[in-house]
Amino acid sequence: MTYSTYLDLETLLGAQHPVSRPPQHDEMLFIIQHQTTELWLKLVLHEIRAARAAFDDDAPDIALKGIARVKHIQQTLTEQWSVLATLTPTEYARFRGALGNSSGFQSYQYRAVEFILGNKNPAILAVFADEPHAAAELTALVSEPTLYDAFWRHLARTGLEVPRSTLERDVTGRYALDPALLPLVKSVYQAPQQYWSVYETFEELVDLEENFQLWRFRHLRTVLRTIGSARGTGGTSGAGFLRRALEVSFFPELFAVRTETGAP
Repeated sequence: MTYSTYLDLETLLGAQHPVSRPPQHDEMLFIIQHQTTELWLKLVLHEIRAARAAFDDDAPDIALKGIARVKHIQQTLTEQWSVLATLTPTEYARFRGALGNSSGFQSYQYRAVEFILGNKNPAILAVFADEPHAAAELTALVSEPTLYDAFWRHLARTGLEVPRSTLERDVTGRYALDPALLPLVKSVYQAPQQYWSVYETFEELVDLEENFQLWRFRHLRTVLRTIGSARGTGGTSGAGFLRRALEVSFFPELFAVRTETGAP
């Protein structure tokens, strides 16, 4: 066993195949940026699945350890945009046409992260009709509880009064704010010392969502810097699509409670 064989570096370092003709120097940056993002997303999924399983096993400390690791990965993903931002509009234009219909919109791992965090959209499965592995993974995630679902079920088993509307919701749909949850969330924020572990988990989930939004925002700013408001590759709306994504909330009650906490 050597370093190279353990990491399968021959495969990894041989996976960059620029398609521009004549070859454009900056395409290598574009490829590696997106490949490394996919590797980090693979680890994010690995950790969130483990955190969900830990909540299922009523082991919240183990779940929080995994979420903490995801938060560090998110910081790396966000900062990574600064490397791609060195790609000027002129440099990108030299090879953009060679990308054809390929688009980050088609990243099934990005969709998988969104699905397991609650932003499920079964209609998107049509995008992966020609990728059986991707379609199978996303289809499975549609029918599975999210990280948030697992958390509330864990709290119910500890004796907290989690509403039936939360525990029995249709997990195949996109998660939406459940007003019946707000009294419980508010009571935790009003008495953090009494519910310290729950309070801490709330804030860890808030960090997780906020980091995801920062990553999305940095993506938006990089796109604006590189192609402005032009349409994205693959026919997407580019910056418009990314702006709409900023409105998505995975854990809406944990943000809605901030309006009520401390209010007269």
